[in-house]
Amino acid sequence: MNQLKYQMVIQWSEDDDCFLVGFPDFPGQRWRTHGDTYESAVANGIEALESLIIAYEAAGDPLPQPTVFNAA
Repeated sequence: MNQLKYQMVIQWSEDDDCFLVGFPDFPGQRWRTHGDTYESAVANGIEALESLIIAYEAAGDPLPQPTVFNAA
């Protein structure tokens, strides 16, 4: 899916005892999903991002611009 150019933040949470996954480019999406391992957090994050994009498109809402970093 070419639209997966969005930041995915994965951070360990001591309180939740898991990795939390968020999408800073999407308003109100501080933490969207989680995983017990880093690998499962990545897989769950990809699935959540795909679902988020589908929901935006179904609602007719424009997707936010992804934050792009240019490496030297």
